[in-house]
Amino acid sequence: MNSNNKVLITGAAGNIGKAFRQYAKEAGAEYCFRLADRSSDALSAMAQAGDEIVTLDVTDLDACQQACANVSTVIHLAADPSPEADFYSSLLENNIKGTYNIFRAAKDQGCKRVIFASSAQAVEAYPLDVQIHSHMPVRPKNLYGVSKCFGEALASYFADVEGLSSIVVRIANFLSDPEALHGASARDLSAYISPRDLGDLLLRCIETPSIKFAVFPGISNNRYKRMDLSDVREQLKYHPIDDSFAIIEGKN
Repeated sequence: MNSNNKVLITGAAGNIGKAFRQYAKEAGAEYCFRLADRSSDALSAMAQAGDEIVTLDVTDLDACQQACANVSTVIHLAADPSPEADFYSSLLENNIKGTYNIFRAAKDQGCKRVIFASSAQAVEAYPLDVQIHSHMPVRPKNLYGVSKCFGEALASYFADVEGLSSIVVRIANFLSDPEALHGASARDLSAYISPRDLGDLLLRCIETPSIKFAVFPGISNNRYKRMDLSDVREQLKYHPIDDSFAIIEGKN
C-alpha cells in the first residue's frame, strides 16, 4: 500500500468508525484503510475489500507505533465514550494514556496528520442559551469531557511544538438512526450530526491541506445549532445537509 493514501482509524469498530467507513466507500474515497480496534471479529464484519485489520489496544505504546507505521493520516476515535466513565478505572488508561500514545506514535512514525475525535462534552458546561464558538475556552461538564480537553491540548502541543498537523473535531450527538431523534431534547436536536454529514466532515479533515491546528464543531445544519459552524464552513468548505428539526417534522 502507498503510505500517502493510507488512513488508520482507531476504534474503527465503534458506531462512528463503522458509519465513516461505509460513507467513504459510498463516496468513492480512494484511500487504503487500516482498521484498528480491540476486537478483530467486529472489524472483520465491517471491513471492505482491500482494508487492513489490526487488533490494537491504544494503552500499549509499542502497539500504537506499529499501527501508525506507513500511514499518512490517523483518525483517532478509540476512547471510552461514556459521560459517566470513571477516571481511574477507564478514562486514565483509554482516553488520556491512549490518546497520548497515538499522537506520540503518529509523530514518531512520520504520519502527516492526526484527526482527534473530541466531543461537545469538552464545552458542554456552557449554558444552553449560549452558542459555542471554537475560540471559546473549554468548559467540560464531566470527567469524560475533561479527558477530551486533554486530547485537544495534546493536539495543540503536537501541532505547535512537534510540527504534526492536528485537527480536533468536537463530535456532538451522533446517531446512526435519525428515528432516534423523535422525543429528543432541544439540546440534543441542536447538537445532532448525521452519518453523512460526519462522513463528509471527516473526509474534508483528511483532504484539506495546510492546516497546522484547528478545532471544528461536529454538528449538522440544524435550525438551532449548539455550536457555531462559521470556522469549519470557511476553512473546510463544510456545508452539512441534514437538519434535526426538519427530520422530526418529516421534511428532511
